[in-house]
Amino acid sequence: MKLNKGDKVSNFTLQDTKGDNVELKDLAKGSKVLILFFPLAFSSTCTEELCQTRDNMKFYNSLSTTVVGISVDSFFTLREFKKANNLNFTLLSDFNKEVSKQFGAIYEDYFGMKGVSKRASFIVNDQHEIEYVEVLDDSGKLPDFKSIQKALS
Repeated sequence: MKLNKGDKVSNFTLQDTKGDNVELKDLAKGSKVLILFFPLAFSSTCTEELCQTRDNMKFYNSLSTTVVGISVDSFFTLREFKKANNLNFTLLSDFNKEVSKQFGAIYEDYFGMKGVSKRASFIVNDQHEIEYVEVLDDSGKLPDFKSIQKALS
């Protein structure tokens, strides 16, 4: 299933780096949510993407935007990735691949690994409606951060 601008997203629950459950409805309460799907923690492009996001958190905070990164890594791996890169936003584990599939942001085969999140960006408003979509087939490319920032402004 592929989600497009204007589509409504079902609520979901994923584990954060502490193993606590986090729901979309709580993330979106009174703010927009920038969801950044990424293939694998500790890979070079994913590290670059999330560190660039970390370095721009003042901008996202100024627009009352909640930022979350989602991958199919376990929450244990994401905890170490967050710590190693001093990431200042929430990372969520989609270990069972349900949310990546819901958003249409999943590789069926990624270098021999089955069911890995694609690099994808979504902006979801407090009504759970999608305001921005970018799904990249080439995992070596970064999201269009200028377009994301423009969509949030």
